[in-house]
Amino acid sequence: MRQLNLFQHRAAVFYSVAAGVLLTCAFDNIGAGFAAWFAIGFLLLGLRDAGPKHAFYLGLLAGFVHYSTLLYWLVPTMRVFGPLPLGLAVGALLLLSFYLALYVSVFSVALTAAVRRPLFLVLAAPVFWVALEYTKTFLFTGFPWGLVGYSQYSYLHLIQSADLFGVYGVSFFVVAINSAMFVIGLHVRKISWGTDGSNRVPARWEAMLCAGIIVFAFLGNGWYGSSRIADVDVRASASDKIGVSVVQGNIEQAIKWDDAFISKTIERYIRLSGETMAFSPDLVVWPETAMPFYFLQEKEYTDRVLEGLERMDAWFLIGSPAYELEDETGDFIFYNTAYLFDPEVRLSGAYDKVHLVPFGEYVPLGNWLPFIGRMVHSIGDFRPGEPGTILSANKADLGVQICYEIIFPRYSARMVENGGNLIVNITNDAWFGETAGPVQHFSMTVFRAVENRKSLVRSANTGISAFVDPAGRILEQTRLNETTAIYRDMPVMAGDQTLYTNYPDILPAFCILMSFLIAAAAGIRRKRNKRGGQHHDSR
Repeated sequence: MRQLNLFQHRAAVFYSVAAGVLLTCAFDNIGAGFAAWFAIGFLLLGLRDAGPKHAFYLGLLAGFVHYSTLLYWLVPTMRVFGPLPLGLAVGALLLLSFYLALYVSVFSVALTAAVRRPLFLVLAAPVFWVALEYTKTFLFTGFPWGLVGYSQYSYLHLIQSADLFGVYGVSFFVVAINSAMFVIGLHVRKISWGTDGSNRVPARWEAMLCAGIIVFAFLGNGWYGSSRIADVDVRASASDKIGVSVVQGNIEQAIKWDDAFISKTIERYIRLSGETMAFSPDLVVWPETAMPFYFLQEKEYTDRVLEGLERMDAWFLIGSPAYELEDETGDFIFYNTAYLFDPEVRLSGAYDKVHLVPFGEYVPLGNWLPFIGRMVHSIGDFRPGEPGTILSANKADLGVQICYEIIFPRYSARMVENGGNLIVNITNDAWFGETAGPVQHFSMTVFRAVENRKSLVRSANTGISAFVDPAGRILEQTRLNETTAIYRDMPVMAGDQTLYTNYPDILPAFCILMSFLIAAAAGIRRKRNKRGGQHHDSR
């Protein structure tokens, strides 16, 4: 950073902290998604005259503030259900927040090292940001929680472009608008952007161009959103329908695995399902591990469930843990499974969860780090199933996503590509309690419907259960900790697949390529400056 006086240094820190706070506000359950439109701009303001070294720390600060406040619910989750001591739970949150903040640090360093002309921020900032979001989706098993685009889930017209480029496209849009507004602000306030001694103040034509970009971007996005909603509504109204009942049993996590409550759990799910039979549903969906025993293995409990299903003429999708014996070793293999039964109570198919929760359902590097235990109670170390598995339920082909894996966009796209025409998300979410966790988790599922133009139904143990149409409308949702069952006729959209379904990585691939090109161009420029004897800011 240039030789800043104390006030200027404090200002940069303030802007970085404000960026982190605003980003978290955009994801909270207070309806402040608009905060994302200013958050990145505040970070840019803090970075405007920082060298790469100081940019790293400012980005780390912004990211750390954001993720430690966004993911605060991890502490009560690990504290209550680990159970971990408070100090270890807080330490785990801080460690994860530090890791995720490194992505913001890399973003900050890349901008300050590569961008000399402030107008170029409008391209470089969203390119770097999306490239890093995509990296975060896969690196170290991936944790794409809180991608910027998810903050816009309630803005129906804006998110329609997700059928082109997924949630990454919405992130790109938001960061680009942040950057354009920032450039305009620099011009109006006569403030420079300069990390290498260039100290450039945007010219009037640059500010006007950015204003034009903002207007064109919103008008274009609004036109596309309106036209796509109208088209999807016409197609949905003409499509076949499937009647779906979603059951929210609301079983507290503290008693869920207690043998004394298994009978009451079975009775509650049978009763709630029976209450929806007046609607003659085609499909009834129960949450992840709704049956807290090894379904089809523990005969007494299994028989009670199947006897209850015999009284109802419907397909049932039921979440339960499962196991089998491995032939070669004789070891038990555990799965997190969704079972599909037809109206004659015959097992029609099963889906095993593919993307497991680290330290919750398996221990990463468990063979090399045996001293690391699971952070939350679990039946055993689960094994992943086969990705892209489809379950056929007469009127619809189900693409089932269990809990955490719904936040990984490619899994839903893979299922729709394989013929799935109804996305079903079953989850527990009791782990989150009454924190913002359930809202954050639910917001991500909305994008899976829009990206693939398929209806989505969601059954959550303690909430939020919901119906989402192919345009991304939340038709109905339950409250947290509500014991209920809800019913809807959902369109089964068949036919053409979206650009995103067929090419889910097209925008991230472009951003990664452009990131390397921008970095290479910056490196070449620096070498030329050195050879030419020009001033070089190495701070």
